Amino acid sequence: MLRCHAPFLLLSLLTVATAFAAAAPTAAQNYEKHCAGCHGTDGKGQTRLGRKSGAKNLTDKAGAGKLTDAELFRTIQAGRRDDQGRERMEGFGNDLSAAEITDLVAYVRRFTK
Repeated sequence: MLRCHAPFLLLSLLTVATAFAAAAPTAAQNYEKHCAGCHGTDGKGQTRLGRKSGAKNLTDKAGAGKLTDAELFRTIQAGRRDDQGRERMEGFGNDLSAAEITDLVAYVRRFTK
């Protein structure tokens, strides 16, 4: 009896897997959702929230451009605090997978090119 349903089960699993893969947001969508409010769509950090929080200008090759991919990854994942320990950027490690953060790092790099 199980053999009879095996092709249907396999097809069902593939359909579900495809649906999840198609639903995964792109790096651009994740940037818009999680980053643009502070860093702006241009990456310059000149939004109201960006100026208030001290958001990095992602287009600045001398500043953000010198951060390593690992440093960007950690900041996106865990957030950023100032010298007094106040949160300046929330972390998105609970919202984004490691693969999504890696893609977001690559997306952010386009601002310094």
